[in-house]
Amino acid sequence: MSDIMRPIPFAQMMDWILTEHANLGSVFGVRKIVRHEGGADPIFNEKIESPFGPAAGPNSQLAQNIVASYVAGSRFFEVKTVQVMDGAELSACVNKPCIVAEDECYNCEWSTELEVGQALNEYVKAWWACKLLSRELGLGAADGFVFNMSVGYDLEGIKSAKVDNYIESMKDASNTAVWAECRDWALANLDRFEHVDAEFVNSVSPHVSTSVTESTLHGCPPAEIERIATYLICEKGLNTYIKCNPTLLGYDYARARLNELGFDYIAFDDKHFVEDLQWEDAVPMMRRLIDLAASHGLAFGVKLTNTFPVDVTRSELPSEEMYMSGRSLFPLTVEVARRISAEFDGKLRISYSGGADARNIHDLYAAGIWPITMATTVLKPGGYERFSQIAHILEGMERREDVDVAAVTALGDKATESSLYHKPIKPAKPHKVSAPLPLTSCFTAPCRSGCPIQQDIPAYLHAVDEGNLAEALRIIVSRNALPHITGNLCPHPCGAKCERAFYEAEGAQIRASKLKAARGGFDEVLAELKAAKPAGSSDKRVAVVGGGPAGLATAFFLTRAGADVTIIERTNRLGGVARHVIPEFRISHNDIDADEQLCLAFGAKVELGREVKSVDELKAEGYTDVVVCVGAWAPGHVGLEYGEEHDVLEFLRAAKDGEDLSALGSDIVIVGAGNTAMDAARVAKRLPGVENVRIVYRRTKRFMPADEDELQEALADGVEFCELLAPKGVADGKLTCDVMRLGEPDESGRQRPVATGETVEVPATAVICAVGEHIEGGVYASAGVEVDRKGRPAGTATGVDGVWAAGDCRRGPATFVEAIADAQAVARDMLGADFNAYAEANAAASIEQCYERKGTLSTEATPLAHSRCLGCAKVCEVCCDVCPNRANVAIVVPGLAQHQVIHVDGMCNECGNCAVFCPWEGRPFKDKLTLFWSAEDMGASENRGFLPQADGSFLVRLASGTGAYDVDNANCGLPEDVRLTIRAVRDNYGYLLAK
Repeated sequence: MSDIMRPIPFAQMMDWILTEHANLGSVFGVRKIVRHEGGADPIFNEKIESPFGPAAGPNSQLAQNIVASYVAGSRFFEVKTVQVMDGAELSACVNKPCIVAEDECYNCEWSTELEVGQALNEYVKAWWACKLLSRELGLGAADGFVFNMSVGYDLEGIKSAKVDNYIESMKDASNTAVWAECRDWALANLDRFEHVDAEFVNSVSPHVSTSVTESTLHGCPPAEIERIATYLICEKGLNTYIKCNPTLLGYDYARARLNELGFDYIAFDDKHFVEDLQWEDAVPMMRRLIDLAASHGLAFGVKLTNTFPVDVTRSELPSEEMYMSGRSLFPLTVEVARRISAEFDGKLRISYSGGADARNIHDLYAAGIWPITMATTVLKPGGYERFSQIAHILEGMERREDVDVAAVTALGDKATESSLYHKPIKPAKPHKVSAPLPLTSCFTAPCRSGCPIQQDIPAYLHAVDEGNLAEALRIIVSRNALPHITGNLCPHPCGAKCERAFYEAEGAQIRASKLKAARGGFDEVLAELKAAKPAGSSDKRVAVVGGGPAGLATAFFLTRAGADVTIIERTNRLGGVARHVIPEFRISHNDIDADEQLCLAFGAKVELGREVKSVDELKAEGYTDVVVCVGAWAPGHVGLEYGEEHDVLEFLRAAKDGEDLSALGSDIVIVGAGNTAMDAARVAKRLPGVENVRIVYRRTKRFMPADEDELQEALADGVEFCELLAPKGVADGKLTCDVMRLGEPDESGRQRPVATGETVEVPATAVICAVGEHIEGGVYASAGVEVDRKGRPAGTATGVDGVWAAGDCRRGPATFVEAIADAQAVARDMLGADFNAYAEANAAASIEQCYERKGTLSTEATPLAHSRCLGCAKVCEVCCDVCPNRANVAIVVPGLAQHQVIHVDGMCNECGNCAVFCPWEGRPFKDKLTLFWSAEDMGASENRGFLPQADGSFLVRLASGTGAYDVDNANCGLPEDVRLTIRAVRDNYGYLLAK
């Protein structure tokens, strides 16, 4: 495939719109269609029913993009920038992919990739389509929206014949061929409309745009900026905004602000700050232009802000420089807005675009900032339907004519305080399923792939949302024996895979919903388990050595499968680390007790206070199998050259038992930076007499192994982090440390700490070692189990008949959910246990429920009450949502359980956005079944796909080869899902085919 976009002829586009709406109730995939009924506010000499829409960019480049924005509620359209360099010449300068919006957004494209004349045609077609739809679908007043031109980047280019023709034709399109094409089609197809007649068609204004945003490249001289604006005002008679850059803030402010918010890894130097328009030049220029526009009866304002140029340092895009936008730009743009509004007493109109979304647009508009345009938010899952939510947020709000300086200042203060604009300490974990994207039937629940036990997450979230907590818990315990412990303490790797995390950082609230179900459904489900007989019977008599989480889970699954199980625990209580070590402020004894009861519900027996020395002694007692589930209790060591260190597990146990730890003194140092170290630090902060708790670690916080929430909680408790320090020894109340620096990455991918030769002293009345516990190997040795250098056996099946392993003693220090996964494996391999009872329930949500949740963010003003699960196993379609050009289309295929995604080659410019958010290791624009509009396009592509032929057959290319096929013939040789999909396109989605 090539990255050449093929504009859709107006007739085909309108047929697509009207047919899709009639059949599906949607327009270009937008189901949440917004109807404005509250009147309109004046802007320039026009009106807008709502003050927002797409920024000049990927969402305003093609006619269908603008239409999708319109039906989703947008009423101010900053159409994509045109310049003298266009078409193939410009496309050759834009490396692909050119967009990555996983968190803050980066792009390496700037103006339209179409030829200027094609861009004009797209905007006129969009103008006509929006006018017709306003009347036909009752979306609002036909004159209730505004198109705003964007032109750049130098005066000579703007004066060129093709750009000049563009400007004049946007001002009055009545003499253009595309205007006649659209008008004539509408008049010839009045029978397709119920509410559009000839009078309305002939009343459509040819004045597509009376305003312009001046876009300039970084480094454009102030005099050139003013010359362009003067030309646009005086010669072209246009209401004019000039786009300002965040570089107005100065390098020092921008660098410090981004560092403060955790975006310190974003690389840039002072080049653009030095070369760009300076504040002392900008202010007088703006004053002159205000007066100039007023003298011509026109409006003047500023557009805040342009994207921010930064360096490519992590292979984000195939470029040397890229442009940043989104939430990291918001604090910078708001500060520019504050300074300008203060300088001009709120009298200078500010058009805004810099990280606006549903969570801040109310406050922006309330502050008197309008119009507001967006790109990053609608490039994320939910896509154009994020506009629908924004339209409802702004419904009924009264508009300020001036800018409230105090309110803008408050916006900046809020950005400092809000987690929305802070980068997490830890790098994001990979969110993709480690498998290639299937050609067809690709919908999956990626959260399950991230879960070591493949918990039926969508199934139980659906039950929680339905209010059926007992059913939710039944689903949970089918795979998870410890719902309370994992509901409190699981590091929830599922969350990294959750598509909802692209809406809110906490995603679908998976862990919280699990705990809610565990507590709410416990009594009912426990009674059912106790009354139930095991699913099967077995002649297995199993000893489970260790009564911690791994042992409890193993006992649960084995007894449920019919085995006779005895847990043998050397302490006087079951629960292991959860019971004896993890502080109660993280998990209560009641929750541990509840999981203990669940795990014993099928009749497992318990021996307390017994330490097993060998497998032979258990075999002698008649046990057929022994499952070793002993925790990693052997202490790790810092390796101090001198001085005493305390074991972290012993410290946590003593603290939980309430022992007197005053001898540790006032300054406690924790060496290590995992989750156990965070627990120890937080416990130490709560001890009487302790004044300071410090974590010493040889790398920085970003590379600490602890989970993000554990780090944040330790920081919130006042724990001090001493980064880039490696301990040497402790004496006289001081820990001497080598000062480190970060060198080249090691095998883990983290930068290796390298000693600088300097040392520092850290106050330390006690040093607690939390650098990794070890496996106690006595039972393994007695049974002849071979282990690796870390004391780990080969797997849950140890290689010795009848001897098994689960949890820490199988993996080394492990998470609770990994221990449960081992318990599952033991039960599966020993007894053939099956854990798929609820697998089909993961697609329990209705299609309507899935669509309803798309595009809506949980905001401070309107928090969502449900779990927020998007139901990806039922309806994913994320590649369709995030495609600006609507080039990925979901269709219903009779005979197939899932909707199928078709990639429409001619509408795609390979921006790569769909690949960013696809849950698979794939690129939908390359890997999904592709519809081609011409043999030329098919020949230029390597995609698997199909092309209609004149004789009614289809030319189909698959990995196996290319051939012509009759898709009505079930024996034609095509895979059935491919054959049915192509037939469905032909029969039910003919508007996708080239006309």
